[in-house]
Amino acid sequence: MTEYGRGPGSEPWHPEDPLYGDQGWGGQQAAAGDTPYGGQPQQQYGTQHDPYQQQYNQQQQQQYNQQQQQQYDQQQQQYNQQQRQYNQQQQQYNQQQQQQYNQQQYDGGWDTGQHAAMPYAANPADTYGGRQPGYGGQNGDYYATPEAYPPPQPPGRRRPEPEPTTDWDAEAPQEETHPFFTGDDGRDDDGEYDDDPREARRGGGRERRGKTKKKSRNGCACLVVALVLAGGLGGVGYFGYQFWQGQFGAPEDYKGTGIATTVEVVIPKGAGLGEIGAILKEAGVVKSSGAFVSAANDDPKGKSIQAGVYILKKEQSAASAVETMLNPASRNNLIIPEGKRNIWVYEQIDKRLEVKAGTTKAAARANAKRLGLPAWAADNRDIKDPLEGFLFPASYPVVKGMKPEAVLQKMVARANEEFGRKDLKAEADRLGLESPLQVLTVASLVQAEGKYKHDFDKVSRVVYNRLKPNNAETVGRLEFDSTINYIKSDSKLDLGAVDDLRKIKDPYNTYDIKGLPPGPIGNPGQSAFSSALKPESGPWYYFVSITEDETLFAVTNEEHERNRRKYEEQQEKNGQ
Repeated sequence: MTEYGRGPGSEPWHPEDPLYGDQGWGGQQAAAGDTPYGGQPQQQYGTQHDPYQQQYNQQQQQQYNQQQQQQYDQQQQQYNQQQRQYNQQQQQYNQQQQQQYNQQQYDGGWDTGQHAAMPYAANPADTYGGRQPGYGGQNGDYYATPEAYPPPQPPGRRRPEPEPTTDWDAEAPQEETHPFFTGDDGRDDDGEYDDDPREARRGGGRERRGKTKKKSRNGCACLVVALVLAGGLGGVGYFGYQFWQGQFGAPEDYKGTGIATTVEVVIPKGAGLGEIGAILKEAGVVKSSGAFVSAANDDPKGKSIQAGVYILKKEQSAASAVETMLNPASRNNLIIPEGKRNIWVYEQIDKRLEVKAGTTKAAARANAKRLGLPAWAADNRDIKDPLEGFLFPASYPVVKGMKPEAVLQKMVARANEEFGRKDLKAEADRLGLESPLQVLTVASLVQAEGKYKHDFDKVSRVVYNRLKPNNAETVGRLEFDSTINYIKSDSKLDLGAVDDLRKIKDPYNTYDIKGLPPGPIGNPGQSAFSSALKPESGPWYYFVSITEDETLFAVTNEEHERNRRKYEEQQEKNGQ
């Protein structure tokens, strides 16, 4: 038996060995897994007694017996171990009362596919049909085949085992091979490309020719990169400066107070400084909107610029434009004073629009229902002018070219805005009035009768006291001269005897009728409107203004007559 010990026996290889060159028994090598002792081994040398053959047979028989005994012991050990496993599985199954291992798992411990059958024949000395023991016919022992052990080789022909290699050397630094860093684009010193430039990129193959020479392309590449970076930084810096100038630099502006050319500019209601600046820039007044906004913010009153029409010079500085717009003289708006009647308003609109006299009045009558009046505005057919009381006193931009209806619509919209801040229906019920229109009518009477605003609350109380039908002084009549002046479109103070005034037959004649007139007699402002809603408490029925700072109120007619004499005396002192 040699040092390799092949399956059915050794094969001598030394030339001096008598059995050198023997190819097996009978000139054939035993088949893999077949037992070479089917009885008496075949004699290679006939009947001649061969001592070497006898020694060889004894060695083979001894080796075979040892192998059989070892295999039997191993198989017995495996069987015992499998039996213990089976018992453990059976016990676990009985304890848990559930099938954790199915039939396949139970048989799966055996590759034979047999169910709980002994994997061994009755005779333990059985050689498994001439095959090496295993767990299946298809998975026999690999080491029982001839391929498991190659034929021995003489020491001189043995190849040394290759030294173990790693994918990379952790200690040696990796050499950069990319052409951008090495300056090698795959060409040699003569400008020719290598046979296979991919070998260098893979880090293998032969070394490139001329590798020890420095390439000038490295410097060129770095120079190009530097130039690109420098150009990029320069561009960023330029555009950054432009952005900074646009955002934080001083805006463009004219100098001085402007040229002689003037322009009429309309600033809408609610316009902010930016919008105003854009309008002025478009009109040629300022050079930039930013300059105007900056100048307006620098002026303490700059944010108080109101809507309206302004007469401004062209090409003036932003600061000069702000100063001009803060001066009321520059405003070219149509300003409606508090208490003015509609007839006066119509005349002023005609003048501003440079249209024929009476044009706006005719437009008001024709379009009254389309100008935005509230639903409760025309609830009395005796009203002389449906728009009376709804042309709210304020400043309006009215310029040539506008239509009268458009101007009137803006005024009505402003009145709706001011009066709509209160629930006039609820206020009328609280004050004992019939409708919101009567609330507005009381406000117009307060505006017309009260000469000064500080008297409005007391004048309002006089109105409500006189409206009481059971009062002993006026018996429910207002007896206001302002209503007679409204009928006559006049503003006289001395209207004559009371008896003569009561002869005027008109729904607005408060000397004749009891209660309020059909509608307002003028356009009240916000102060008179507020006093109509909150009159001061008091018993007064009469009042007379002696001076601007003194108004005398009386409860009885006798007391009122004494106050009237004081008024006449004051008029004489003033030369009136």
